[in-house]
Amino acid sequence: MKEKKKLTSVLGNLDIAVASVILVVLIVLTFAGVIWRRLFNAPFTWLEEVQLACMVWIVFAAGGAAFRTGNHVAIEMIVDLMPKKVQKAMEVFISIVVVLVIGYLFKNSLGFINLFIKSARSTSMLKIPYWLIYGIAPVSYILMIVSYFYSLVKGVQSEAKEAANNDE
Repeated sequence: MKEKKKLTSVLGNLDIAVASVILVVLIVLTFAGVIWRRLFNAPFTWLEEVQLACMVWIVFAAGGAAFRTGNHVAIEMIVDLMPKKVQKAMEVFISIVVVLVIGYLFKNSLGFINLFIKSARSTSMLKIPYWLIYGIAPVSYILMIVSYFYSLVKGVQSEAKEAANNDE
């Protein structure tokens, strides 16, 4: 039973692990790039391309985790001032908007990925295909939807709302 729970926890947080590893790669490469440029006067000409790919992957890999942990930016103050019935209606409305927006982004990201595949476009120095750099986007949108509904079912609240509830 413990092994199953551990496996579920690892799989459930795989996006955080991927984003963390890529963040470490980004930091190490950027630091090494500064050292090589300043001390050895030999800049990494390819570094900007790798940094771009790392930043894209960090943002998209961590998107679902932000939903699961309640860390997406939200302006809850206005909704919290409304009567309870209106708050419930707003929650439904917000859920519909979130799903529609992420669905729209998912659909369009598939078009962009398809365009990158057809055009065989790649970065100039390392020849990294752009479909590989941005290919995480559709996967991330699916994970965002799953994580969003997970957070709704589990009742995940933002840190600000949790802090306000603890103060009461």
